[in-house]
Amino acid sequence: MSPQHRGRRARIAFSDAAAKQLEAITDEAELHALDRALVVISVDPEVGEPIPDNTAGPQLRQYTDEIEHVRVLYFVTALRTVVVVAYIEV
Repeated sequence: MSPQHRGRRARIAFSDAAAKQLEAITDEAELHALDRALVVISVDPEVGEPIPDNTAGPQLRQYTDEIEHVRVLYFVTALRTVVVVAYIEV
């Protein structure tokens, strides 16, 4: 990684549906688990697996943390500076 990119993280944004899902999470442990997953994604947006057969629009990716039981569907903007979360499971 070049020195100019070290430490940079993508900004996290939420679709309307994901924002509603986020508002519905009231358990602090679930919020903490989701926060850790989002940090992982923001540091390395390519960490998730591409979702197959997704040809329309930006490439949807799926990040799953089996230990924390978190699943996040997201896509990354063209400049790789913003990760847009489309769906959350905690």
